Amino acid sequence: MKIDLTDTTAGKVNKALVQGRRAIGTPAVGMVLTLVIVTDEENAYDALKAANDASHEHPSRTLVVIKRVSRSPRDRTQSRLDAEVRLGADAGSGETVILRLYGDVAHHAQSVVLPLLLPDAPVVVWWPVNAPLDPAKDPLGALAQRRVTDTYASEQPVRELGARADAYTPGDTDLSWTRITPWRSMLAAALDQVTCEVAAVEVEGEEFNPSCELLAMWLADRLDVPVKRSLSSGPGLTAVRMNTDCGPIVLDRADGSLATLSIEGQPDRAVALKRRDTAELIAEELRRLDPDDTYASALRFGVERLSTSNGSRGKGAEVPDAEQNAEPEQNADAEQNADAEGPVAKGEGAVAVPTPLEAAAKAPASAATQEAPVRKAAAK
Repeated sequence: MKIDLTDTTAGKVNKALVQGRRAIGTPAVGMVLTLVIVTDEENAYDALKAANDASHEHPSRTLVVIKRVSRSPRDRTQSRLDAEVRLGADAGSGETVILRLYGDVAHHAQSVVLPLLLPDAPVVVWWPVNAPLDPAKDPLGALAQRRVTDTYASEQPVRELGARADAYTPGDTDLSWTRITPWRSMLAAALDQVTCEVAAVEVEGEEFNPSCELLAMWLADRLDVPVKRSLSSGPGLTAVRMNTDCGPIVLDRADGSLATLSIEGQPDRAVALKRRDTAELIAEELRRLDPDDTYASALRFGVERLSTSNGSRGKGAEVPDAEQNAEPEQNADAEQNADAEGPVAKGEGAVAVPTPLEAAAKAPASAATQEAPVRKAAAK
C-alpha cells in the first residue's frame, strides 16, 4: 500500500500511517526500532532495498530523508515537504516513509523526523554516502543511539578513518568495520587452536579499501605486534599472514568467496568467506545497539602506525610529533638506510621510515635481549 502526500507536514504523515495500518488490518505497531536513512536520490533506491531486506530480521519504521537541491534561487526560498508512505508488502516487515525536503526545510530535517520516531524505541541513523565528519554532532545523529557510516563510500577512505577516530563518540560504527566480522571471527578461531606466540602480521588487500586498514589496526591493537599493510588487486581483502614461533598461519581468499586456512602441522581447510551485501551488513549492525568498544580501540590505534609493503606511511598520513622531534643521529641513520635500500615509491604525503621488523633486525644484540617478549592477546 502506498500513500503519496505533496506539500505536507509531519502531522499529516503520522495520520496517513495510522489510516494505512487500519486499512490493511494491522492497527498495532509491532516494530522494534526506527531506522533513519539520510541519502540522496541517486543512492536512495539501493539503501531502501537493503533496509527492507534487513527489516525481515528487525521490523522497523524506516524514514528515508532525501534533501533535494533546488535549481533556482526562487525555489530555494520555498520550503516544501513531500512524503511517500509505504505499508504492507511494499515496506518489507515494517513501515517506510520517504521524505523529500525542499528549500530551507532541508536544513531542519530533525524537526520533520522527530514527530515520526517510534515512541520508546531505539533510533539508528545510517548515512550510505556523504556522512558528516562528526555524526554525533549532526542534528539527526543527535537523535540516535547508533550512527552508521561507510568510509568505503568516501573519496579518500584512509583519511576518512583518521577523521572518524578524531570525532568518535560511543555509538558510532562503520560498515567497513562490519565487513570484516567474518575475518575477525576466523582469525580468532585460528589462534585459539594453537599455543604459539605471534611475532608479526601482514594484511593484504585492495589499495582504497578501509576494511583492510581496520583489520590491520585491530590485529595490531589486540596482538601488540608489527602489522604490515600490503596491496593486491582484490577483490577486497585477499589474505592475512601471521608469523608465529610455531610456523605461519595464513588465511587466503583470492576470489572473494572461498578462503583457505593454513596452519602449520594441520591440513589446509576451505572456509566460506564470501563478500556480504549491504542488507546483511545493516542487519548485523541492528543486532546490537550498545557502543562497540572493540571498534573504538582499533580505530584509535591509527592508520599511520601501520607499515606498508614498501616501508612508507599511508597516503595523507601526518608525521607524529615524536618523529618530528627525533634525534638528528636517528634521522641520519634513517636517511643512510634509505639510500642503501634504493629509491622507495611514495604516495602523496608519505614518509619513508623503516618498518618495525627492519628496525628490530638492525638493532644491537644487547638491545634485543633487553626487549620484553611479544605477548599474545586474546583476539575477540
